[in-house]
Amino acid sequence: MLNNLLGKFSHDIGIDLGTANTLVYVRGKGIIINEPSVVAVNTRTKQILAIGDEAKRMVGKTPANIVASRPLVDGVVSDFEITEQMLKYFIEKVHKESFAFFPRPRVVVGLPSGVTEVEKRAVEDATTNAGARQAFLIEEPMAAAVGSHLPVHDAAGSMIVDIGGGTSEVAVISLGGIVASRSIRIAGDELTEDIINYAKEEFNLQVGERTAETIKINIGSAAKVGQVLEAPIRGRDIVTGLPKEIIINSDQVRAALSKSVRAIVDAVKSTIEETPPELIADIMDKGIFLAGGGALLRGLDSLLASQTKMPVHIADDPLTAVVRGTGLVLEDLDTLRDVLVATQYDKKRR
Repeated sequence: MLNNLLGKFSHDIGIDLGTANTLVYVRGKGIIINEPSVVAVNTRTKQILAIGDEAKRMVGKTPANIVASRPLVDGVVSDFEITEQMLKYFIEKVHKESFAFFPRPRVVVGLPSGVTEVEKRAVEDATTNAGARQAFLIEEPMAAAVGSHLPVHDAAGSMIVDIGGGTSEVAVISLGGIVASRSIRIAGDELTEDIINYAKEEFNLQVGERTAETIKINIGSAAKVGQVLEAPIRGRDIVTGLPKEIIINSDQVRAALSKSVRAIVDAVKSTIEETPPELIADIMDKGIFLAGGGALLRGLDSLLASQTKMPVHIADDPLTAVVRGTGLVLEDLDTLRDVLVATQYDKKRR
């Protein structure tokens, strides 16, 4: 009763709870938060010092007693209490300018399709403990498909490849459900790690995560596209221990990323192999759609097109496809309820 009363003064929200970034969609307003999924904690007092953008600025620059870390690893909750605090922070931030002193919104959360029942329950519990009066879960590839305006309820196949920070999700969707899917824990973070390892092995250079990520964004590619690009990369010389700068080019970065890119391509091909022939015919007409930050990797669309012999399209604003999908579900919950994952709330209600 009290929850329903407080709910009248709350904003229903959709959350893309990503390994790298958390995006928040507010019903009727659109996306209003896009911050890193990073929390800075004082390990002596267990006090949370910063969340989001402020915490991200602390990564690699904190004293020993302050740890700036991600509470989600590979798209799933690795630290329940800190994830709960992070969700609470985002829910309260949404309601800061309203009169909701104790917000009790309905919340739709996107999560990887390959998670276990225990991992689903962890996300659901963290969301309700953070202040949600109802928590709905939606698989990220389904949310990305809805956010990309694919006809998920039609009796026709739609294929989505969502490459996030921690996981790459591949799914074939028809009649509001996932017919064939693959979820691999190789995505943006793994690509960044590949560049760190390459610099260490080839140049004896120890570089930070943010430096490697910048190189990946600026000159990274999955296939040869256009002219060779170059960029300086700075770090510490492993041999001398002194600062060192080298010039790295896009061919070298592509070589560093090749193993992980191949794993993503193989996941797409494996999903196609499991797809019924009738749906394959539909996908050949419409093509494969790419979403998530990894969709922006240069040449990935052309590489997938050559490997699958199908047209490949990058979704409009691929970084926000999942959170836009959660928002569209919120806006039309009655029609789109069947695309949600069954939760404890649904089971209790039955």
